[in-house]
Amino acid sequence: MKKILLLSFTLLFSIQVQAQTTPVKIVNPQQQLWLAYFNQTRLSNRWGLWLDVHARRTGDFIDRWSTQIYRPGITYYLSDQVRLTAGYAYVLHFPQTDGVAVRPEHRPWQQINWLGRFGKLHTNQWLRLEERFNRRMNGNELGEGYRFNYRFRYNLTVQVPLKGDRLQPGIPNFVVQDELHINAGKQINYNYFDQNRLFVGLAYPFTKSFLAQIGYMNVFVQQPAGNVFTDNHTIRLFLFHNLDFRQPTDPVN
Repeated sequence: MKKILLLSFTLLFSIQVQAQTTPVKIVNPQQQLWLAYFNQTRLSNRWGLWLDVHARRTGDFIDRWSTQIYRPGITYYLSDQVRLTAGYAYVLHFPQTDGVAVRPEHRPWQQINWLGRFGKLHTNQWLRLEERFNRRMNGNELGEGYRFNYRFRYNLTVQVPLKGDRLQPGIPNFVVQDELHINAGKQINYNYFDQNRLFVGLAYPFTKSFLAQIGYMNVFVQQPAGNVFTDNHTIRLFLFHNLDFRQPTDPVN
């Protein structure tokens, strides 16, 4: 009987110690507004240019700046459906409170992108690798040097035209998109999962080369501490502009 009581006490004590040492999960809600412009310009059979620019506000959607991104790239077309892109992004991370410096980030990136169609379903997938150089902070000021990590991103977008089977001007499309971010590198300790972005909305093609996309996106982010998360409720408006300067007889096989 004494052995049973001793075992029970030991088990109960270990559970209490574990409960005291395990960090409590903290989820902080936020409201954001994301605006972006995407441009893909086809120069020839094989080569093209990429540019996307982002303006993000936070705190009751528009109270203050959150992030600005400027991301150019060069694209190589393996075919009309598959393309490779490499580029560089300059990112500004704005502080949550006054008196803190804006933190810059330098972000080279590489991506493979492929398009598909399954009846009414039009898919756009890409897998991206980013090398992130984030400026270190010394209190509220910029510090010396940079923190470095890799980040892998997988994005799947599905569009369904509300009329007919093809994406065409004047016909709205229902859009569902999910994008998973995974961190890697020696300086990542607790947040190998970085974030997930789930978007639901509508796209309206004004022409074959220009469309607008608007809807709701949930951005669930794990902070470096590991037990702190940010749940962003986001209104998203993206503009897509695709230009093609090839000759009419120059398709890629």
